[in-house]
Amino acid sequence: MSQIRRQSIISSVMVYFGFSLGFLNTYLFTRDGGFDKEEYGLTGIFIAIATLMYSFANLGMPSYIAKFYPYYNANLDKKRNDILTWALVVSLIGFCVVGISGIYLKDTIIRKFGQNSPKLVTYYYWIFPFGLGLTLYSILESYAWQLKKSVLTNFLREVQFRLFTTILIVLTFAGLLAKFDMFIKVYSFTYLGVALILLIYLLLKGYIHLTFTVSIISKKFFKKIVTLVSFVFGGSLVYAVASVFDSILIAAVLKNGLEQVAVYTLAQNIASLIQAPQRGIISSSIAALSQAWKDKDMPRITRIYRQSSINQLIFAVGMFSLIWLNFSDAVVAFHMKEGYINAKWIFFFIGLMRIVDMGTGVNSQIIGTSTRWRFEFFTGIILLLITLPLNYILTKYYFGILGPAIANLFSFTVYNAIRFWFLQKRFNLQPFTKHTLYTILLGLFSFYISHLLFSNLHGFTGLFTRSICFIALYATGTLILKLSSDVLPVWNTLLKKTGIKKGE
Repeated sequence: MSQIRRQSIISSVMVYFGFSLGFLNTYLFTRDGGFDKEEYGLTGIFIAIATLMYSFANLGMPSYIAKFYPYYNANLDKKRNDILTWALVVSLIGFCVVGISGIYLKDTIIRKFGQNSPKLVTYYYWIFPFGLGLTLYSILESYAWQLKKSVLTNFLREVQFRLFTTILIVLTFAGLLAKFDMFIKVYSFTYLGVALILLIYLLLKGYIHLTFTVSIISKKFFKKIVTLVSFVFGGSLVYAVASVFDSILIAAVLKNGLEQVAVYTLAQNIASLIQAPQRGIISSSIAALSQAWKDKDMPRITRIYRQSSINQLIFAVGMFSLIWLNFSDAVVAFHMKEGYINAKWIFFFIGLMRIVDMGTGVNSQIIGTSTRWRFEFFTGIILLLITLPLNYILTKYYFGILGPAIANLFSFTVYNAIRFWFLQKRFNLQPFTKHTLYTILLGLFSFYISHLLFSNLHGFTGLFTRSICFIALYATGTLILKLSSDVLPVWNTLLKKTGIKKGE
């Protein structure tokens, strides 16, 4: 657990640094005098559609790497290890199929998006290099996780990608890029740049030895591999569709679609601050879970499950409360364009969804690396069957732009409840303790005290005062209640690093 804790903490710090860059980018996109809403909305649609492309193109290869890498690593030397070779080849073939399908479907795209989101039609083909870059990077990232290089991969995904975006925004403001047209065209190659950096690193370190000779492990486990990727691919695909369907739906059915997507994207980006530790914890725990299942080490799996749950919940409740305390004042204080205040209640529902998702721990990774990985597919189908019609109905007929946020909160709550039930029933695993309830109550207490004391303060003074009050109450309560066994060691390490407490 110490290795997972260490990598999770470093990765989380890295992710938060990346998110600070993302916040800067969001501010530059949304401030008065910056990009217009339609342009900002287009960057959100790029990410949504590229995620969908990757989900189709990867053909289950990340799960193949996560599940079978321990077997390849234990029985083959580096030069004969062909797992990455086949993962890359299959994914590239998958992306070729996606590309051909995308060209064939362009007329359908024009009919669906031409009226409400014309800029999407204009720059449609520029999404393809963006999607290819995301596909290649994600495969290399999955491989790097098994090498315990999650800190590097989190840096590249969370910091380097956003840094490229920051540079492009600054160059556009400086007039060195010909306005938005050149910006979006260069932006479409940013993920390819990040993938290239990771590839070069792995090659220089000697971690990659591509071979097209089929190894004995590939032959031995071929049928199991095909069965695994078929089911897990189906499950992850429908999960991805459910995850990005909201932005695509808004662009298609609501008037001024990309402008509406811009507001929704702002809420999503701010809500992603809540999710930041999840990425670090997931990337750090995948290899450990794979090995634990191979070794039939159930106590270790239980520890990972519970610690991932409480650690993520502490972060999620705290960050959600902190943002909700200050949302309206922040929009005004940072001079965001008129209309972005409408993102407040969208954030509320997306934020609650993040809390539910994070509070249930690494349930997806536990199922995906277990012998019951087929369940991934079935829960994904359930999620899709709930999410798609509910999103469409609530968006088109009832709540407009707020509809997807409400629909996703309901859908992902049901989705995680089913996973919780399955892990408890099948493996006698469940992530909750009394500290789960204490965390939620502490968050509510700290929120309402901070709000009641300083609700009349506005601007940067209000933002600063409420934030300091909440952080002091919440952090103190977390330490006193000993909500997580990882908190005190981290706190003591910080005290020693700063010289406040002498090492033993």
